[in-house]
Amino acid sequence: MADTVVGVLIGKLGAALRNEALAYGVSQLSNEASNLKGLVGEICKAKEELESIKAYLHDSDKFKETSETTGIFVKKIRDLAFRIEDVVDEFTYKLEGDKHEALSDKVRKRVRRVNIWSRLCVELRSINDELEDTVKRRDRYAVPGMERNIGSYYDCRDTRSNNQTMCFAREDDLVGIQDNVDKMTQWLVGDLEEKKNKIVTVWGMGGAGKTTLVHHVYKAVKEEFDTAAWVTVSKSYKVAELLANIARELAISADARNMELIRLVELIRSSLKGKRYIIVLDDVWEADSWINIMDVFPTNCTSRFVLTSRKYEVASLATSNCTIKLEPLEENLSWKLFCNVAFRDNSEKRCPSELQELPAKFLQKCEGLPLAIACIGRLLSCKPLTYKAWENIYKELQLQSTKNAIPGVDMILKVSLEDLPCELKNCFLHCAIFPEDYQIKRRRLIRHWITAGFIKEKERKTLEQEAEGYLNELVNRSLLQVVKTNEFGRVKHCRMHDVIRSVALDQAEKECFAKVYEGSKTFSIGTTTRRLSIQSTDIAMLGQSGAAHMRAIYAFTSYVDIDLLRPILASSNLLATLDLQGTQINMLPNEVFSMFNLRFLGLRHTRIEVLPEAVGRLQNLEVLDAFGTALLSLPQDITKLKKLRFLYASARLTEGNLARFGGVKVPRGIMNLTGLHALQSVKASLETICDCEVAALTELRTFTIADVTSEHSSNLCNAITKMRHLASLSMVASSETEVLQLEELDLPKTLSKLELIGQLEKKRMPQIISSWSYLHNLTRLSLLFSKLDEDSFSSLMVLRGLCFLELGNAYDGKKLCFSASSFPALKKLGICGAPQLNQVEIEEGGLRNLVMLWFLQCPELKCLPNGIERLTSLEDLYLYDTAQELIEKLRQEVNECGELSMKISHIRRVSVKLTKDNMWERIRWQAASIPRGKTYFYTSIFLVFATRFQSLLAYFFFLS
Repeated sequence: MADTVVGVLIGKLGAALRNEALAYGVSQLSNEASNLKGLVGEICKAKEELESIKAYLHDSDKFKETSETTGIFVKKIRDLAFRIEDVVDEFTYKLEGDKHEALSDKVRKRVRRVNIWSRLCVELRSINDELEDTVKRRDRYAVPGMERNIGSYYDCRDTRSNNQTMCFAREDDLVGIQDNVDKMTQWLVGDLEEKKNKIVTVWGMGGAGKTTLVHHVYKAVKEEFDTAAWVTVSKSYKVAELLANIARELAISADARNMELIRLVELIRSSLKGKRYIIVLDDVWEADSWINIMDVFPTNCTSRFVLTSRKYEVASLATSNCTIKLEPLEENLSWKLFCNVAFRDNSEKRCPSELQELPAKFLQKCEGLPLAIACIGRLLSCKPLTYKAWENIYKELQLQSTKNAIPGVDMILKVSLEDLPCELKNCFLHCAIFPEDYQIKRRRLIRHWITAGFIKEKERKTLEQEAEGYLNELVNRSLLQVVKTNEFGRVKHCRMHDVIRSVALDQAEKECFAKVYEGSKTFSIGTTTRRLSIQSTDIAMLGQSGAAHMRAIYAFTSYVDIDLLRPILASSNLLATLDLQGTQINMLPNEVFSMFNLRFLGLRHTRIEVLPEAVGRLQNLEVLDAFGTALLSLPQDITKLKKLRFLYASARLTEGNLARFGGVKVPRGIMNLTGLHALQSVKASLETICDCEVAALTELRTFTIADVTSEHSSNLCNAITKMRHLASLSMVASSETEVLQLEELDLPKTLSKLELIGQLEKKRMPQIISSWSYLHNLTRLSLLFSKLDEDSFSSLMVLRGLCFLELGNAYDGKKLCFSASSFPALKKLGICGAPQLNQVEIEEGGLRNLVMLWFLQCPELKCLPNGIERLTSLEDLYLYDTAQELIEKLRQEVNECGELSMKISHIRRVSVKLTKDNMWERIRWQAASIPRGKTYFYTSIFLVFATRFQSLLAYFFFLS
């Protein structure tokens, strides 16, 4: 993966060369200009050489482990790339570090820096010479054709051999697949009399059991066809070779490999014409593998094609509704498979009582992955059934070079890693720095990627859009698992399967990409490791490690002794990312403000009380995340951070406030930060609103403002009108009685999320809401304390694109009516704090796509919504602190076929709660599909109320 290191470096070299004009422009001394010219020349030379090397590395990196010569070359290139990066970063640091100073100060400093430019030039020239010698040495000792043969061997070994081994599974080992077997069988042979083509796809991460499932079905159904073929598709397939393999499997010709392609196509087509046939293409890596051969097969017959793949792109080729995604096994099925394999010679397939505690440890490593369970089971089946023998195997696994690695599994997963495009590899490895089972938030992840330089801006796409595309690609390749999506399907939280994380961590350490510190007494960062993930409170050892080459530090522990962290921060002058989210620190050490290269500073949910003026020295800072801290104001020098794109800051508030987190006072001059995309959360003041400060931030996509009063309204509305790219807007009134004056508010058409916390003027409310009909992108609306009634609520019907609607202490009417065709896209609806609501009417066609519905603190609601039985998409219904009469009746009917039970019989999960009686009960609770065997907390969407409002109850649902 040295190509990824080189790829990022080439981007840095390009940025450094763009500073060439700056370098000559500000130079006042001929000696300095001469040395700068020499240094820039060496940078240009390095860039040209590395661009040529990058393509070679992409092809050779995957077989460096099977070719010692190639492995040595790749490692050397990576080391040289790191050294070049150090020179370039120091060059940029020294060049840009004083550009905001007075000219006289610059001249004095640059007299002293003549020697620095000379030293860097000599150092880079030496590296370039080494680079040139390394390339010559590789060419001198390379064996002609060796790499091509190694590549073919590698391809065959990993895709074909491993997949065919999976077909050896015994019937006893086929666990948890029956539902999928039944579905596939029906798709393949359920309508054989009809002459039509059908494509069935099965996809999932490496080792999920795709080949095992398909092979089981294939054996059962192939006799229903006139002819059948099973072909494993290699990663480096050629069309002619693939068709020759199909022809051989179909017994069309034994000499297919020696035929011309056109003759081979004609032969296959004529041989299959009029027949019923089935063809399995196993382990397909690219959609083109099918697209390039699909026209070969005749259409005037009954044909079935089955494709297995690790990628969603391939799975999407399936005929409508004929695709299966395989997820890891649940705990009970994992145990059953383990016992079937490990105790295969035992007729009862039971684990002896003296071994009971060890299988759980083994299965924890496997985390529901069938291949891993089978590999460990086979290993243990050959060992004596003694605690000592099994414990020794477990200890051996612990000592594997890959943390938690399982022999026989890591190679299959490494194939997925090697298949990644260059730009995705760094993003994938970065995910391994998060702790085991960590739920990674989308926005945090893509901010990390962007500030690390992994994402390149493309035409018509922002960096964030490009990064989200990368995230989706990793999900579609089964390398990341989606834990939670929002109401319109975007990934909200994801995680990395533990077995995949093991492989990624091992690769990250080998490539010097990152290391994880878990409190080891023998830990060493190393001289070239670029990133450090701290996952232990005991960090005394870290202060003894050299960190001059470090580019990122992440802390994933609640307590960090900041004094013990000082030495490593002091030696990390070129650090680009410092993420201390969730650590209980209340101040930043001075060493942080000397990090000129810092681009990401993460302080979310820390106890930081004050940011000093020294923060203005962080001239390259792009992300400052201080949300949920104890900050009350931002320093004046924050306005000097011209590269800042995301500024999150909010203060924890005491009980009695509208929101849990309030606005932070921003200084005059915030208007200078014209590149801001997010500003959250500003404390409203006449100074920042009326003096055109906020109005100058026209590039904002996210804007939150708190403590809004009526005197701010006019200027605030004018400022928001100028934010023509705005996607998310939150306005919080200063109190429950304060009325938000929105008559002059012209919301941007780009708006997708709107949150209004405070009263709206009752007389003008219908007019204001109706005027939003042009907001076709608005998908999420939260109204809290707005005092809607039956008339004003009906005006919301113009917002036909809404996917999420919540009303918190916002509805004062007695009846709530959803007319036919109302809210056609709505998926989640929450009504909370409606003291008079006693009747809900849903007409035919209303809320037709609703998935989740909750009523909280509606004490007069004694009946289920009339028409709820028509909501065929509804999966979740929560009734919390509605009328006791309704809740008791539902509880009584839970095991009966009463009227209420019949109305909601189609809903998967129904839960009720009465706070005063300390009663909470699941009337029905069918678990949703969870991408792992372990227990997961399932938190309902309406918890947003609990996090923002002290006046509302916190409601938690747990799904085991």
